[in-house]
Amino acid sequence: MKKTCLHSNHTALGALMSPFGGFDMPISYEGIEAEHRAVREGVGVFDVSHMGEVLISGPQATLFVNYIFTGDISALEPGKVIYGMMLNENGGVVDDLLVYKRSDSEYFLVINASNIDKDVAWIKAHAEKYDVTVEDQCEYWSELAIQGPRAEDIIKTVLGIDGSDLSFYTFKDIKADNGMPIVLSRTGYTGEDGFELYAPAEVIVSAWEKLMQAGVAPCGLGCRDTLRFEAGLPLYGDELTDEITPLEAGLGMFAKVDKEGFIGRDALVAQKAEGLKRKVVGLEIEGRAIPRHGYDVLDTDGNKVGEITTGYHSITLDRNLAMALVDSRFAALDTQLQVQVRRKVFPAKVIKKRFYTPKYKK
Repeated sequence: MKKTCLHSNHTALGALMSPFGGFDMPISYEGIEAEHRAVREGVGVFDVSHMGEVLISGPQATLFVNYIFTGDISALEPGKVIYGMMLNENGGVVDDLLVYKRSDSEYFLVINASNIDKDVAWIKAHAEKYDVTVEDQCEYWSELAIQGPRAEDIIKTVLGIDGSDLSFYTFKDIKADNGMPIVLSRTGYTGEDGFELYAPAEVIVSAWEKLMQAGVAPCGLGCRDTLRFEAGLPLYGDELTDEITPLEAGLGMFAKVDKEGFIGRDALVAQKAEGLKRKVVGLEIEGRAIPRHGYDVLDTDGNKVGEITTGYHSITLDRNLAMALVDSRFAALDTQLQVQVRRKVFPAKVIKKRFYTPKYKK
């Protein structure tokens, strides 16, 4: 079991720890609901040092990243961040990730912890025909996510870092007081404004301790999931897998099929032409039932038509909600369905899967 540089800090705070992506990670400290509300109403900080980082550099870096990535980075300006996916030949998702462009010859990729080994091997295998260098930098970088409407003020007053010049999905390279490098970005995975701080371990530990002394709420992966879920953001392994395409997940806007030559493009073009057989939708469930990943979704006659990918009682909205992968015939808004929760069946209705309106800085 791997540990982040903040593991002892988490245990000292009495965090509930659990395996995630090969790491022993904090799930909660004071409780998921309290931490969720801290981010929605003020600010919270997450240790996300389990995320992976890969640097791609060289004369053909742009050409190569465009080949393995669904987004079009050819016109992307340095300092910009773009979300997208790496696909297999069948259009299934190898991983979803962020691409940070430093220059035409250097790209910083942030990948999911559970996929690090798979992703790095996959990237290196496809890089062999390109004039690029692929560096696995996962051991070098640690990461904090400072999220919530007070995030900009907190990083300025507590950490002495000015993020006011960054708009949504941009980043900059800066230096810590000790001269060590920091990558500061403004993306987020909570539906709120927020910043990510990538730096070597000693910088991250110092920043965490300053934030704790200032009374910033430590937040675990439990509320990270409830927050992203309310904002309709996917989690790899739930709404995205090797068997689920971006089109089926409702993320077609991040798969630029008009861009020639990326891996999985032909499969997406064919799927689009044939029509989707299944889609990820939002559901609202009547009663007190909370559906979990893998629970069956039924039509009104009791026939299975899909499965829950994520389900929660929404802390912000006080409603029982879910995302589910269902037969496209049942994906229209207001379609009446049912959810099997253990031995009982509960009525459900298809709604938009962005349950909460994000509050990003544009």
